Parts: sequence; C-alpha cells; structure tokens
Amino acid sequence: MSGAFRLTAMFAALAGIFVVIGWVIGGVFADGNWMMGALVFLVLAAIINSISYFFSDKIILRMYRAKIISKADQPRLYNIVNKVCLKANMPMPKIAIVPTQTPNAFATGRNEKTAVVAATEGIMSILTDDELEGVLAHEMAHIKDKDMLVMSVAATVAGAISFAARMAWWSSLGSRGRNNSSGPILLLVLITAPIAALLLRLAISRNREYLADKEGALLIQRPRALARALEKLEVGNKRRPIQHGSPASASLFIVNPFGGGGFVTLFMTHPPVADRVRRLEQLADQTGYIG
Repeated sequence: MSGAFRLTAMFAALAGIFVVIGWVIGGVFADGNWMMGALVFLVLAAIINSISYFFSDKIILRMYRAKIISKADQPRLYNIVNKVCLKANMPMPKIAIVPTQTPNAFATGRNEKTAVVAATEGIMSILTDDELEGVLAHEMAHIKDKDMLVMSVAATVAGAISFAARMAWWSSLGSRGRNNSSGPILLLVLITAPIAALLLRLAISRNREYLADKEGALLIQRPRALARALEKLEVGNKRRPIQHGSPASASLFIVNPFGGGGFVTLFMTHPPVADRVRRLEQLADQTGYIG
C-alpha cells in the first residue's frame, strides 16, 4: 500500500471520527441539531488535518524540545547519519538532539526534503557505533517509505480527537438536566472515539516497524547490531521513561518511550521487542550477515 494512499485513508478515517463526535455533541447540546454539530467538527477536522500535514514535524520537535544541530555540535551522530544516507542514496536530513537521558530516536517530516532525524542524549551514551547505525538506518527507512508523515499526522490528529472528547465530556458535566436521555450515548462515543483513533494509529505503526527493521538491517548488512540496539533500548526506556511529550506520539519512536505495562500493553504502539529481535536474528541467518 503506497504512502499516499495510507495517508489519504487515515485522513478520511480520522475526519470521520471527528464528525461522529460532532454529530453526538450537536444532538445533545444544540437542541438536537446533530447536522450542525457534525458540520462544525468536519470543519475542525479539515483544519487540524491541514495543520498536521504542514506542521506536524514542527509540532513534534517542539513537543520533545528537540534542537536542530550541526556537525560541529554532534560529529559522531552527524557522521553516522551521513554514512547511512550514502548507503541508501538519500539526501541528508536535518538532525536534532532531544534533551533527555531516555535512550530513543525518531524521524519526522513530510518528505525527504523536510525530514528530521532526532536522537536523544541518552541513546548516544549506551549504543556502540554499529548499534547506533542500525537505529538510524531504521529511521531512514521510515523516511524513504514516507512513514514519518503518516505517523506524525496520526499522532497529531489522534491527540486532537482525545482533546475534543475530553472537552465535550467536561461540557456535558456543566449542562446537567439538559437532554439527559442522550447522556449514555454521549458517554459511549466520548469513550470509544479516542480508542478508535488509537487503534487506527496502532494498525499503521506496528506493521511499519517490522518493515523499517528489515530495511534498516539490510541497508547496513548487520541485522544483529540493530537487534542488540533494540534490546538495550527496551531496557533503557523501561528504566527511565521519558518525562515529557505525549503518549499519542509514541509510535514515532523506535521503541515506546513511555514504558508502561498491564492494561497499557493492550494498546502497544510497537510490536514486542522480543519478536522484532527474533525476526532480525532470522534475517541474519537467512542472509549470512555476521554483524
């Protein structure tokens, strides 16, 4: 499935969720005028989708306080990214550093020309050059396949849907006694709409992680280096989850930066690391790559 088709389908699905929220809210708070509520939220969906398309990369970078750097700032990171780009025959993206000791990395941007690869301060201290190259090759695979636009937009719009649902819920608490018969329907939609947006985002992100692992590992010809990196990152992120940002954007990272367990594991943004490592080990055996 092409990146353009996935993006269009996701825009349509998320806009549909917005319209459903507006339809219910209009019926409850606008004297049964569900059409007006749906129209208002359809316009909001169009505005948010447009903002997400053009500014999702800037929103994500600001959310994580990422700073664009030069080669002089981080020569090791710059040189490894450049090495991966030469192997992939891709233009050099902008490079950013996220000021946190949580070891992780992500890519964002609409296309190769606007792409940004971001690494945290923590990842620089726990990975070897081979392992870091594997992680960055994974992120460059996302850029090549236009995954970062799809996931950045999905993260931004899913967060907006959750915000709209919360606002509607607080509004309903302030209008007791009006259309009480519609209360259960409102509650059902306000609970299920963010979950629907989340599940849509998960369906997009999990499969893309497997593919980016494979493409990145084949690019550097060292599947086991990426496997070792994933194992270190899983331990590091469970030990030191990131303290800022939004769980709605977790799918952008190479591993989930927010830790979590129990009920949260039902909605994991990434495939289990053990499964990803197993696939990379199988890839190493199939190709004969040693590293």
